[in-house]
Amino acid sequence: MADRPRAKISSRKQPKQARSTELVSAILSAAAQVLAKEGAQRFTTARVAEKAGVSVGSVYQYFPNKAAILFRLQSDEWRQTSDLLREILEDGAKPPLERLRALVHAFLRSECEEAAMRVALNDAAPLYRDAPEAREVRSSGDRILLAFMREALPGVDIATLDLATDLVTTTLGAVGKRFSESPRTSQEIDAYGEAMANMFCAYLESLKPL
Repeated sequence: MADRPRAKISSRKQPKQARSTELVSAILSAAAQVLAKEGAQRFTTARVAEKAGVSVGSVYQYFPNKAAILFRLQSDEWRQTSDLLREILEDGAKPPLERLRALVHAFLRSECEEAAMRVALNDAAPLYRDAPEAREVRSSGDRILLAFMREALPGVDIATLDLATDLVTTTLGAVGKRFSESPRTSQEIDAYGEAMANMFCAYLESLKPL
C-alpha cells in the first residue's frame, strides 16, 4: 500500500508588510489560546479564525491547514529552546559544567511555566513530527549541544560525544515533560533541577580522559 501523502506544513507565504506581520501574529496568538484551551483534538482553523477576529480565508493566506499552524507554533517553541541553549551554553565566561547546570534549571522552569501549551503541542506532534521541516528545526538544538560537548570534553571521541548529546537531550525532554505535567512549586522545580544537574555533571565528569 502506498504511503499517504503528508499534509503540507510550510507557511504559504511570509508576511512582508507591517500589516501582514500583525495579522500573522494575531493568528498565532489566537492559535496558541485555542490550543491551550481546546487541546489538539478540538483545534480547528475555523476556531482560530474566530478567536483572531478574521476570516478563515485570511488564515489560509498564510497557513494551508491546521497542521501548518500547529507546526509554526511548535517550531517557534523549538527555536526558543535553541535560543536558550545558545545563550547559556555559549557563554564562555563560565565553566562548562556551570553552564550545563544553569541550562537544566532554566529548561525545567520553562517547561513548567509553559506546560499546558507543550502538552497540547505534544498531542499534535503526529501531524508534523516526521516532516523534513520538523527534523531540520529540531536539529538546531542538537548541533548547539554537540558543540558544547566538544568544548566540555576535549579529547573525547565523537561517538561518545554523540551519545552524551543524545542522552542529555532525550533526558531533558522526557523528564521535563513528565515533571511539568503536575503543578510544581518554585522550590520543587529548583530541587529537581539541582538533582538532575548533579546527575548530568557527574556523567560528564566520568567521560573525561584520565
